[in-house]
Amino acid sequence: MMENFGWLMLWGVLVGLDLVSALQTMIARPLIAGTVAGFILGDPVSGATVGVVLELFALEVLPVGGSRYPDYGLGAVCAAATAVHAPGVFGTGIGVAVGLFVAYIGGKAIYLVRVENAADVRAHRKQLDTGSSTAVTGVQLRSLGRDVVRALVVTWIGLLIAAATLRWLPVTLEVSVYLGIAAVGAGVAAGVSGVGRLTGRKSALSWFVLGLAGGLVGVVFG
Repeated sequence: MMENFGWLMLWGVLVGLDLVSALQTMIARPLIAGTVAGFILGDPVSGATVGVVLELFALEVLPVGGSRYPDYGLGAVCAAATAVHAPGVFGTGIGVAVGLFVAYIGGKAIYLVRVENAADVRAHRKQLDTGSSTAVTGVQLRSLGRDVVRALVVTWIGLLIAAATLRWLPVTLEVSVYLGIAAVGAGVAAGVSGVGRLTGRKSALSWFVLGLAGGLVGVVFG
């Protein structure tokens, strides 16, 4: 992991910024974030596996307005780093466990950044009210800088947690299997709940079922 630490940190910053502040090219989705992190570490399959599970959790999130939510993208980066280096072939459970914990930390960090951004706006309210382009640009750049720092710190902490977990946590084969089952089961439950909330109307649910059926046909016969 350490030989690719710099690349993982860079990827974590891009993923963190993509969530809200900049880019917004969907690389913050756990499936993408985890797969690319796995690719950086030489095992995209393990990265994609934990990314899929965390994607199920992320389906429950509606990142609108002032809602609070975990940062599953950064969680997926650290989950992939854990799963790729976990002993044996049962790294999914422990990877997802680390990813969920890091996602929670990332969500708390998002809140702190919002608090600082709001304080910055209040501090420059007079200049902003006059329409000063300098004030507007300054607030935007400082807000972007705070999110860069957030992504850096959360990714760094998450990778340290991943390394510590792999080194010191005694995870047997049996525990790995149980963690995997629990992670996938919880992810499916969260995903079903999220889909039900997003497709509450019958018409929307019908389109979802049609899309799901089409996807299954493509997987089976593609």
